[in-house]
Amino acid sequence: MKDPLEILCIADHVDPLIYSKSLKDRFGRVDAVLSCGDLKRNYYEFIVTNLNVPFLYVLGNHSPFSIEKPAPLCCNSENTGYPDYEKCGTLFNGGTLVDGRSVYLKKLDLIVAGFGGSVRYNRGDNQYTENEMLFRILKLIPRLILNKIIHGRYLDIFITHAPPRHVNDREDPCHRGFRVFRWFIRNFKPKCMIHGHIHLYSYDTSRETEYSDVPVINAYDHYILKLPKERNFDEGK
Repeated sequence: MKDPLEILCIADHVDPLIYSKSLKDRFGRVDAVLSCGDLKRNYYEFIVTNLNVPFLYVLGNHSPFSIEKPAPLCCNSENTGYPDYEKCGTLFNGGTLVDGRSVYLKKLDLIVAGFGGSVRYNRGDNQYTENEMLFRILKLIPRLILNKIIHGRYLDIFITHAPPRHVNDREDPCHRGFRVFRWFIRNFKPKCMIHGHIHLYSYDTSRETEYSDVPVINAYDHYILKLPKERNFDEGK
């Protein structure tokens, strides 16, 4: 296996550099794809079909359903209770949902854990208060402790839709980050955190901030994460 690992991170916006016939030529070397949400199934399927690598994702706040409850009837195929993925837009069979979960990719020796959704601002699905997100994190802690026992570390990459509070976030109610993510970073020390939700409209806008010695990276459009044994992160755009 080559060193470092190369991971394609995506979020929020369909990038024409990815959604093109040259996808495999541009990104054929990546070892995995991580999505931080608010992208649709056909985009995900295009990436998986062309790259054929592990694809892990969390839900964004604009997903038309929630992992906390069944898909609404409008997303069901002929009201059978099974999701019509074309209508629901985000879930698909070619990837692994890591929302509230920890996943170990054995071939890459990589542990990824994540949480989707945003701070609650209008009672929509996939929106959480600080206490609700804290409760979700507390439910994951036993799995992280087991990771530590088995693999010697809690996790490698922490993926979320929303950023931590005061780290790459904004001050309007929709785009504030979670304070509890700062606590998570300090206590579980991932090698990096990848998030979405914050749109970047200028290429000279910084997408990386360090918090508690952990790089926190905005994956809007796309970002190539190079993950060697030592901490060294390079952006490819």
